[in-house]
Amino acid sequence: MPETREDDLFRESTMTFGQHLEELRACLFKALGGLLVGFIIGLFVGDYVVKFIQRPLFNALDHYYQKESEERVNTELAKLKEAGQASPWTPDQVNEFVEKEHLLADEYRVDPAQILQGLKDAYPEQYKNIPLPSPPKPSDESKSDAGAKKQSKLIRVFLWHDSASDPRLQSRSLATAEPFSIYIKASLLVGVLLASPWIFYQIWHFVAAGLYPHERQYVQRYLPFSLGLFLLGASLAFFVVFEPVLNFLLSFNKSQGIVPELRINEWLGFVMILPVGFGIGFQLPLVMLFLERIGVFTVRSYLSQWRIAVLVIFVAAAILTPPDAYSMLLLACSLTFLYFGGILLCKLLPRKSSPYSP
Repeated sequence: MPETREDDLFRESTMTFGQHLEELRACLFKALGGLLVGFIIGLFVGDYVVKFIQRPLFNALDHYYQKESEERVNTELAKLKEAGQASPWTPDQVNEFVEKEHLLADEYRVDPAQILQGLKDAYPEQYKNIPLPSPPKPSDESKSDAGAKKQSKLIRVFLWHDSASDPRLQSRSLATAEPFSIYIKASLLVGVLLASPWIFYQIWHFVAAGLYPHERQYVQRYLPFSLGLFLLGASLAFFVVFEPVLNFLLSFNKSQGIVPELRINEWLGFVMILPVGFGIGFQLPLVMLFLERIGVFTVRSYLSQWRIAVLVIFVAAAILTPPDAYSMLLLACSLTFLYFGGILLCKLLPRKSSPYSP
């Protein structure tokens, strides 16, 4: 039997079922203690985190309303062109307003006679020679006809404003205590990220307690890679996945004519679920290598069962992501790629002929 190294972090290897439960309880309490410390630190930066996590939401809504404004204005310009009337802007100018200057258009109907009267009152010298249009003569026409004629005298105008000041792009809360709840959740998110090295250490510590001494070296080797993969998956979700997922979901609002009213509390729940799901999912190649190292699976078994593995991956992706097809497919495709990457990793780093040899 191989000798136990003095600097081994995981000396205990032979444990009863009750001892395993006690070890699990100890590891869970230690992990929760680390999470509590991270949460307390997160309370000091919770406000900044809330502002930071709103950025993908703001960008997605900004993109949504930019496209909506551009399409609406270009539709009106096309109608003016068909009617043979002069257009105030070209489509390229509209695109520059929207894409480069981040302006959104509001549509209004105004009475030109009232505007001209206002100009005469404000600047009597400049506009004194311009006559006001004469009011329509009373007739026996019906009220509906009169209303239609009056409405036909109104002209449509578009007023541009900065998208950052648009109230539709501002997050909303529907309860007095909701901002405080958001602050607590944001602090908890910070706590999870800060405590993740300690939490992963406790998880692997519990796994190592039930292994043979020669197998525990894999735990010590894989722990930093496990943490790195978790942070990589969480970062990918936040910096790459969020905006495409939001744009995809908001496209249904546009196709169905529904105005989006997104609440920050719901968005924060989305923010907390998706990165954690991606972080856990990215452990797949490391878990595959670990199981191959201790003799549970072989490269041949991974290759022969790849169809079942892909099915399990899609089911797991549906559980680990919010209920939308886009984020599920992104995670499932990433995990499928990582599954075959794990097989390649096992082939490039083959274990010894006997899994029980030191």
